[in-house]
Amino acid sequence: MSRNRVILVTAGIMLSLFLASMESTVVATAMPTIVGQLGGLEHYSWVFSAYMLTSTTTVPLYGKLSDLYGRRKLYVFAMALFLTGSILSGQADTMTQLIFARGLQGVGAGGIMPLAFILIGEMFSLEQRAKMQGFFSGVWGVSSIVGPLLGGFLVDQLSWRWVFYVNIIPGLLAAALVVFAWRDQLHGHARPAVDYAGAALLTGSVVSLLLGLMNETSGSWILILTAAALFIALLWVESRAADPILPLHLFRERLFAVSITHGVLSGWAMFGSVSFIPLFVQTVLGTNATRAGITVSPMLLGWVTASIIGTRLLLKVGYRRLAILGTSSLTIGAFLMSRVDADINQIWLMVFVTLMGIGMGFSIPPFLIAVQTTVERRYLGAATSTLQFSRSIGGTLGVSVMGAALSARLTSNLSASGLDPSLVAALLDPLPGSQAVIAEGARIAVANAINLVFVIAFTAAVLGLVTTFFAPRKELKDKADKSEPAMVRAD
Repeated sequence: MSRNRVILVTAGIMLSLFLASMESTVVATAMPTIVGQLGGLEHYSWVFSAYMLTSTTTVPLYGKLSDLYGRRKLYVFAMALFLTGSILSGQADTMTQLIFARGLQGVGAGGIMPLAFILIGEMFSLEQRAKMQGFFSGVWGVSSIVGPLLGGFLVDQLSWRWVFYVNIIPGLLAAALVVFAWRDQLHGHARPAVDYAGAALLTGSVVSLLLGLMNETSGSWILILTAAALFIALLWVESRAADPILPLHLFRERLFAVSITHGVLSGWAMFGSVSFIPLFVQTVLGTNATRAGITVSPMLLGWVTASIIGTRLLLKVGYRRLAILGTSSLTIGAFLMSRVDADINQIWLMVFVTLMGIGMGFSIPPFLIAVQTTVERRYLGAATSTLQFSRSIGGTLGVSVMGAALSARLTSNLSASGLDPSLVAALLDPLPGSQAVIAEGARIAVANAINLVFVIAFTAAVLGLVTTFFAPRKELKDKADKSEPAMVRAD
C-alpha cells in the first residue's frame, strides 16, 4: 500500500484501540452505578461476563475468516455489531436488556481488537512494529486518562447511558478510514474452505464452559462436562481439517504455546482484578464513580509507559527478559492487592494497580511481536487472534470465577454477621441526597469478599510468571522470505 493509505489505516487502528481502552475503563467505572439502578449485586459479574463471553468466543473465528476472505469486510462487520450493541446498551431499561445488548456488543468487539493487531502485523516489519508500538501505546495513554474521568463525569453529571453512546463517533470514523484506505492481500487458498465443524465445536465448547462457570446451580457441572466433550471433539476435527479454524500445529512451537499460556494467566490476573476494583473503591471506600475511575487510571498509564520503553528495548535485550521482568511486576502488584482491607488508602491502591499495569506493558507486546514475527504469513490472522483469544478467555474465566467466589464469600459473611443483604445494595445507591446509614459490618463483609477476588488474581499471576521462564532463549529477526519462520538462535 502507499504511504498515505498506511497513514489512514494506522489512524483507523488507533481509533479502534482507543475504543477498546475506553471500553475497559469507562464501563468498569460506571458498573457499580448501573447495577445499583437496574438490578443488584448478584448481576454485577453477568454484565461483564455476557460481553466477555461473546467477545472471547468470536475472536479466533474473525482471525481465521480474515485470513480467507480479507480483513476489511470482517472489520466493518465487527464494528457495525459493536456500535449497534453500544446503542442498545445505552437504551436498556432492565438488567436483562443490558445483558443481551452487551452480548451483541461483545460479538463485535471480538473482531475489532484482533483485526486491529492483524492489520498492524501485516503492514509493518519487526523493526517498524517495535517503533510504531510507541504511537499505539500513546492512544492507550490518552484513553487511560480520559476514559475513567469521562466515565465518572458522565455517570455523576449526566447518565450512565452516555458511557455506551460515547463509542459511536470514533467507531464510525475508524470504520470509514479502514474502508477507504485498506487493500486486502489474501494469504489463504484460491478457493477458501471454511472449517464450519471446527468453528461450531470451538464456539460450543467455549460457550458451554463459560456458562457453566457463571451458573451457580447444580446444572453447571453438566455444562462444564459438555464443554470438555466438545473440546475433545474439536481437537479430533481440527487434526484432520484441511484448513482448520484453530491451527493445532502452532501449539507445537514452544514460543506460541508459552505465549498462549501466559496470555490466559495474565489476562485472568489483570482483567479479573480491574473489573472489581471500582466496586471495591465505591462500596468499601465510599467514593463516587469519578474517584473510582481515577483509581484505575494509573494502571493503564503504567501499561503505556512500560510498553513504550519495552518495545524500544526489545531488539536489544530480547523479548524473554522483558516478559520475565513484566510478569514479575504484575505478580508483585497482584500480591499487594491481595493484602488490601477495608482500611486501605486509595493512594496505595493506585500504586498497586500501577505495578500491575507496568507488568502488562513489559510482557504483553514482546510476546505479540515475537509471535507475529515467527509465524507464516498465511497464518498471521489465526495466530494473532488466538493470542488475543487467550487473554480474553483468561479475563473471562477470571471475572466468572472471581464473581462466583465474591458472591459465595459475601453471602457467607452476611449470614454469619446476621446482616440484611439490602445494606450492601445501599452501598451502590447513586441517588443524590441519599442518607442511608450503612452498617460498618456490611462494608467489612464486602471488603473481605472482594479480597478473595484479589487473592485469586495473585495466584494466576504467580502461575503466569512460572510459565514465562519456559519461553525459548531466542532472538527475533525478520527474514526476506515471509513464508518462513523469522527466528534465529541467539549467540
